[in-house]
Amino acid sequence: MKRRDTLKTLLIGTVGGATLGTAISCKEDTPIKEVLSNDALYGRTPSELAWDEEVKSATFLNEKELSTIAVLCDIILPATEEAGSANEAGVPDFIDFIVKDLPSHQLPLRGGLMWLDGEANSRFGKEFTECTDAQQIEIVEDIAYPDPDNKKPNMSHGIKLFDRMRNLTLTGYYTTRMGFDDLGYTGNYANTWDGVPPEVLAKHEVEYDPEWIAKCVDQSKRMDIAEWDEQGNLLT
Repeated sequence: MKRRDTLKTLLIGTVGGATLGTAISCKEDTPIKEVLSNDALYGRTPSELAWDEEVKSATFLNEKELSTIAVLCDIILPATEEAGSANEAGVPDFIDFIVKDLPSHQLPLRGGLMWLDGEANSRFGKEFTECTDAQQIEIVEDIAYPDPDNKKPNMSHGIKLFDRMRNLTLTGYYTTRMGFDDLGYTGNYANTWDGVPPEVLAKHEVEYDPEWIAKCVDQSKRMDIAEWDEQGNLLT
């Protein structure tokens, strides 16, 4: 199974349909930053709108931290031939908002990013974003796939950081239009009904009245409102 497919399976099992059904960016390929700045794109109560404005006006993550987060996001969910990357979906903007909306993320995330730079400096003499792709992956492999039989205490902060980043990246990505398309999730939409299948009717030895079925099953008129006479007979 491909890594992206594995991550999708993890997402569906943990986040579930409720989160997908309430995604804030489900109608268009709209960057999360634009969604969060456009009240018309999602319904909020007055108190929620006030809170959103307070969160959006605040600053927590600095540019250096956001740059590191952007690198991690695309390591977790890089672009493929079928789907865009986490950065293309605007996931760093989502994380920037979430850590202000849910302050419980702030200390663990900032501390984890500091650990990441410390580990990069220890190994390669430079900060994480300045490392080569191969050097970044070397560090990530130690914290993304820790060996349970060979636990390294000095890696615990990094492991916790990557767990948090993986969860935030998946949530951010798979609650956008791009993520929905990658999952094949279409959401709720009106279906079409062409009557009971012929084989089912035959099994029960029944059939539709031609005049009735012509009135009821005509997809060209599916948006028309039915009319009935005083005796309850369908007219159109």
